[in-house]
Amino acid sequence: MKTWSQSGDTVTVVAPADINSGEGLMIGVLFGVAVSTATSGSDLEICTTGVVDLPKASGAITQGAKVYWDNTAKVVTTTATSNTLIGCAIVAAAVGDAAVGDATARVRLNGVVV
Repeated sequence: MKTWSQSGDTVTVVAPADINSGEGLMIGVLFGVAVSTATSGSDLEICTTGVVDLPKASGAITQGAKVYWDNTAKVVTTTATSNTLIGCAIVAAAVGDAAVGDATARVRLNGVVV
């Protein structure tokens, strides 16, 4: 097909800030996870679909729960208000952080722009 460009599982964006490989980021309403480390203003490949481990807020997350990206705190949360839906939890994550409980959530990215 002449109009087809790519599958969209990964896309190239301009890094809005310095970012490390594996960090989540928002470009407008597009959420993705950095495939590599990049400096602000440089091209960056981001993963928009698939299953990734991301830092989470302190609350528990149940398996199958909708998860949202808190772009201020740069964490996954189950709080919808003022956050962007990015997918669902694949496994449960306990209350807590790195010291007590789970510091990350395993998320299936939905790749949907909302």
